[in-house]
Amino acid sequence: METNTKFTEQFATLAVLAPASVAASTVLTSWVPVSEYHSIAALIDTGVLGASATVDAKLRQATDASGTGAKDVTGKALVQIVKATGDGKQASIEMRSDDLDVNGGFTHVALSVTVGTAASLLSARLIGANPRNLLPTNAATVVQVV
Repeated sequence: METNTKFTEQFATLAVLAPASVAASTVLTSWVPVSEYHSIAALIDTGVLGASATVDAKLRQATDASGTGAKDVTGKALVQIVKATGDGKQASIEMRSDDLDVNGGFTHVALSVTVGTAASLLSARLIGANPRNLLPTNAATVVQVV
């Protein structure tokens, strides 16, 4: 283990669902290429969920940055978060680049979050881990790294 490596040299914020009250609907991060990282993690944070609300999240894969041919990444979905136990919780979904259907030409991933029944507070992000070649590149929404 390299103890002189900075956190920001190994991890990058790739896409974000900014903190918001999300109506009962599905929201999706931007599609990001997986080729530059060995691993991707989706981090989901709930705030106060609406009455009887549910939150589902999963990783989706596509063949390009516009989401062409989008389909679920097998086995990369949360067990549903419910209002009764879900206020102020965190969850994560991890994948490796070889979890994609590379034989089918899939190269990009996005996080899909579905809020059911009632508007709920949440945020989420996709993190790239262990870059293959260069220092990781953060999304444009990252304004400072100290």
